[in-house]
Amino acid sequence: MKLKKASDSLTLMTEIVLPNDTNTFGNLMGGRLMYWMDIAAAIASQKHCNAPVVTASVDNISFQNPIKLGNVVHIEAKITRAFTTSMEVYLKVWSEDLSRQFQYNSNEAYYTFVALDPNKKPLPVPQIVPETEEEKKLFDGALRRRQLRLILGGKMNPDDATELRALFVKD
Repeated sequence: MKLKKASDSLTLMTEIVLPNDTNTFGNLMGGRLMYWMDIAAAIASQKHCNAPVVTASVDNISFQNPIKLGNVVHIEAKITRAFTTSMEVYLKVWSEDLSRQFQYNSNEAYYTFVALDPNKKPLPVPQIVPETEEEKKLFDGALRRRQLRLILGGKMNPDDATELRALFVKD
């Protein structure tokens, strides 16, 4: 299977926060942002594997700053690493107050997607070749994040998480 660059999956999505997107404080609802992030991550995943994808997991999402009514939301999504049939997607979100010409960070997250064949069975995906220093850093950390997700999901025994163990246990 052909190797792909992380940059090939780069997806930039822009939305404006409208009244029906906000809570009673005039801030973008977290669920709406997560919905937009899911769309951006799905597009990046489909660009990478050229197949339909489904969301397998969403890592912790913490919000640094509220996004206000009328502000513009920018979501950047890019594949960090591909495993057998799954892909980790890194998302970075920032907002922009156009009238004040001010940008600020909102949050970051990792989503995992699985590619599906026409029978809706997991499909092997191309591997990633990281190029930039940031891509290499995200690529290297992806295996540890994956092991943590699998442990928390009850799909991996903590004793088998060799990458995570190396961080805490000296052999």
